[in-house]
Amino acid sequence: MASFVQNLWESIFTPGPTPTLLVATNVTFACLQVVLLVLLIATYSIHLVILSCLCAGLWWSINWFAAELKMAQEKEEREMARAQQRASQHVTEDSETEVETVVSKDKPKTGSKEVEPIQQAGELKQRVDRSPETKSAVSTEDEWEKVSENEKEKDK
Repeated sequence: MASFVQNLWESIFTPGPTPTLLVATNVTFACLQVVLLVLLIATYSIHLVILSCLCAGLWWSINWFAAELKMAQEKEEREMARAQQRASQHVTEDSETEVETVVSKDKPKTGSKEVEPIQQAGELKQRVDRSPETKSAVSTEDEWEKVSENEKEKDK
């Protein structure tokens, strides 16, 4: 019992669901279901049925998530093993660099992720400034001067 408690304490700080943590979770939910059943028998309250359903759903979802996480970790471990196996096959004595080249001789299909250059349809033209004033004449400073002149004329 002492080793279980110690393993449970250590599993709290271990990422992912550990077997000890899953056992503790399942025992806790089973005890909660028993308590809810006893209270249901004692009180005949619909609230306890609803709480029991919520508890069962949460219990199932936690176990489902732990199983999915375990499958994902196993898949990742298999992929890592494959990658290491491929790396050991491709490493040469002169170089530790892996290079895999895939050359496709077929034309890319429609909707491919390859980038194709787009040809321009016409020439690019510069816009012509038709105002006789220079570009600096249209600055904000000149606009503020015009505003201040208009305000002076209104005051007169």
